[in-house]
Amino acid sequence: VVLVNSNPATIMTDPDFADATYIEPIRWRSIASIIDVERPDALLPTMGGQTGLNCALDLNRHGVLKEYDVEMIGASRESIDKAEDRQRFREAMHSIGLETVRGELAHSMEDAHAILEEIGFPTIIRPSFTLGGSGGGVAYDADEFTAICKRGLDASPTKELLIEESILGWKEFEMEVVRDKNDNCIIVCSIENLDPMGVHTGDSITVAPAQTLTDKEYQLMRNASIAVLREIGVDTGGSNVQFGIRPSDGHMVIVEMNPRVSRSSALASKATGFPIARVAAKLAVGFTLDELANDITGGATPASFEPSIDYVVTKVPRFDFEKFPRADAQLTTQMKSVGEAMAIGRTFQESFQKALRSLEIGSVGLDPQIPPGLSIEDSGLEERLQWPGPKRIWFVADAFRAGMALGEIHRISSIDPWFLAQIEELVGIEEKIAGTALIDVDAENLRSWKRKGFSDARIAALRNCQEHEVREMRHRLEVRPVYKRVDSCAAEFATATAYLYSTYEEECEASPEDQKKVMVLGGGPNRIGQGIEFDYCCVHAAMALREDGFQTIMVNCNPETVSTDYDISDRLYFEPLTLEDVLEIIKVENPTGIIVQYGGQTPLKLARALKAAGGRIIGTTPESIHQAEDREHFQTLLKTLGLRQPPNRTATNETDAIRIAGKIGYPLVVRPSYVLGGRAME
Repeated sequence: VVLVNSNPATIMTDPDFADATYIEPIRWRSIASIIDVERPDALLPTMGGQTGLNCALDLNRHGVLKEYDVEMIGASRESIDKAEDRQRFREAMHSIGLETVRGELAHSMEDAHAILEEIGFPTIIRPSFTLGGSGGGVAYDADEFTAICKRGLDASPTKELLIEESILGWKEFEMEVVRDKNDNCIIVCSIENLDPMGVHTGDSITVAPAQTLTDKEYQLMRNASIAVLREIGVDTGGSNVQFGIRPSDGHMVIVEMNPRVSRSSALASKATGFPIARVAAKLAVGFTLDELANDITGGATPASFEPSIDYVVTKVPRFDFEKFPRADAQLTTQMKSVGEAMAIGRTFQESFQKALRSLEIGSVGLDPQIPPGLSIEDSGLEERLQWPGPKRIWFVADAFRAGMALGEIHRISSIDPWFLAQIEELVGIEEKIAGTALIDVDAENLRSWKRKGFSDARIAALRNCQEHEVREMRHRLEVRPVYKRVDSCAAEFATATAYLYSTYEEECEASPEDQKKVMVLGGGPNRIGQGIEFDYCCVHAAMALREDGFQTIMVNCNPETVSTDYDISDRLYFEPLTLEDVLEIIKVENPTGIIVQYGGQTPLKLARALKAAGGRIIGTTPESIHQAEDREHFQTLLKTLGLRQPPNRTATNETDAIRIAGKIGYPLVVRPSYVLGGRAME
């Protein structure tokens, strides 16, 4: 196997992962030179996103594959062209009786303006052969239309735009499909976007399995997805097919498909335990689904056994707009999120609230964003609900608190009433929690709140007390989580794979083993300054500990990472990286040691509290971490060592900060403690 990638932060570019590894640009000339040296039999372009597909098409277009007799596997040139070329895709869908959104292709600004005359505003612009909605957008007026079209023509390698009528407000669904050369097809997972059409799926809260489809609608979508793969010609791998459904009458249109593994494929893999990329690679070299064993069930089921799940998975995107204050925070068809957190629960409400607290943005649930007592008009609540932004779901909860009716919120936001009803119920429970004296809370009350996903910290905020008080009360009442296994078969077959999530039920499936074990805390969702570099470190830590005979326990909530693959560690807990959640895992596993130094700032902030609660931190001690991360302690250390430093002081409130700034003089740099990547530094 010859691997080519230009990203040094990924685990795949480690020398041991492939027979030959090239850290080179993914450009056709660079790849052609490597082909000349390595003389491969085949090229697999479907694992590297749009970059790999476009490069493979360039190699084919310039005759490189033909010259060196290299076969393109995973997807043929014809399949890629038919799926990625907007006009050919529309024609292919119409040929099998599937409806697409009304639109026309433009290759110039003149074409674009002519099409606009027919379609009108708002209009959606989608460039061909791009990823993450790059170059596209939603135009509401002539100036926006011109700017987006110019950007889209520059972004598309074929200088092609699809200009479509708006279906903003329709419900959006995705199907993850795998097909082999014998026409065996399985639906790995259905995914529903909580945000309606008009928001890129990478920026939308998504839920698996789909929650608001009738069985008939699901079967129609399932059959259509399989028909799409057959027509496009994907017969050796996985694809992602996206649909729009008009809420008023259930009318279905197909939006697009990706003839490769995608961001949603990674999410579906983590949601079900079905390794889509691994299976797709095997199919590409000639295997069929029935020949491949499902590793998570220990081979009890073949890969042709469609995953079934008895839980709900919620993914919430992470945004870093505070790093870019001039950026437009309104969400459109062009992706703007930098990471995501995923959570698993027995119900939507449980997984949803777990996902919110996994984001590490200071939120412990549906925290209010608007000061109490502010009117709907003064708070601009209607506008915040209408225009999707990174905090819209919190504003939905605020709208219920302000007394807005569910129907009114649905009319403004176009979010499905079922999801709104779930949030309305959570807001109602918050009122009950706030109105119940801590002394009157019994085990039944507390367990019912925890089953809805409420964290100790959120309950404490509602009760105006400390988180540790809620935790102590919960332990006193013996209300603790149990852990269930992700096994891809809804417990139909036994599994030895320890891929676990927490919930508040009766039976615990954790089955911890009595041996020397080490827990590694991951980095949580990607963000500016804390990304896959830290996950690389966590993976290597797990591998090294395994080699030394330790059982490894990984705790993380990021579906984009290698550390959350179920076979990287001996035991994987897909849980929020909060003090509450980590302490409960420690209680079950009783690890020999806990490593916090590889996951970036996320686990470092937990180190002192974990030690205070009895956790055995190994590696760099919490005291040493605090001495380096706390600005005042670090300043004292430098003085002790006699090292020079710029004039500086630390402040713990605004008054002190202004006074100190006056003494030091301007310009000056303001730096918080315990941050990474320059967060909140100015």
